Amino acid sequence: MTTTNPAPSTAAPAWRRIAAQTGFETRAILRNGEQLLVTIVIPVLVLVGLTKATSVELDTGGHTRVDFLTPGVLALAVMTSSFTSQAIATAFDRRNGVLRLLSTTPLGRGGLLAGKVVGVLAVAVLQVVVVGATAFALGWHPHAAGFGPAVLALVLGAAAFTSLALVVAGTLRAEAVLALANLLLLALALAGGIVVPADRLPPGLAHVASLLPSGALGDAVRGALLDGSLPLGPVLVLVLWTAVLGGLAARLFRWH
Repeated sequence: MTTTNPAPSTAAPAWRRIAAQTGFETRAILRNGEQLLVTIVIPVLVLVGLTKATSVELDTGGHTRVDFLTPGVLALAVMTSSFTSQAIATAFDRRNGVLRLLSTTPLGRGGLLAGKVVGVLAVAVLQVVVVGATAFALGWHPHAAGFGPAVLALVLGAAAFTSLALVVAGTLRAEAVLALANLLLLALALAGGIVVPADRLPPGLAHVASLLPSGALGDAVRGALLDGSLPLGPVLVLVLWTAVLGGLAARLFRWH
């Protein structure tokens, strides 16, 4: 009597493994009520609230309130998904041993990180659609030539803040990450030049905010959607932050 051994199983192609991980990462964010609140609901409430609250004085530089505010809120939305949401989720996955387990599977560490990055971009697309639709309902009229530059600025911002999220999540305890991520979100939203331009902040904050990834992202998206051009200075700041933070994440990130 002869027996045959089953053919050894082979792993799926790398792109399919990454796509599966991307789907998991995206669903994990959208199914979590707290994450959904941070990534979708809060940016929409900020846009509607500041647009309708005419008692709050804003120097819009001659633009309508919704035209002036929408670029900054889009930048804020991308920051919530690429930094706050990603830092918290990654930190708790690390604490619970999920990262260490997944890094030993055929997905590997590179595939896991790629899935997280593409998952962030997928959520960012949804955020842009929801915030953009809300803005159009409020009477938003963006510069037609600015859509392409704005997408580039948002992608650069997502890269910088995802790198920051990995640095924080890969070096600190999960509980510390939870507190720090929410605190940084609040601080950067109020004084980081993302919703209100850096040059409209008090003199002591203006220069600092323009050199932060938040201020650079806000200025880049505003330049695109208000003027139809992508300002070089903020783009260089975002590229520099991405390179520095990406290098730190590669060196310092701990998987357990």
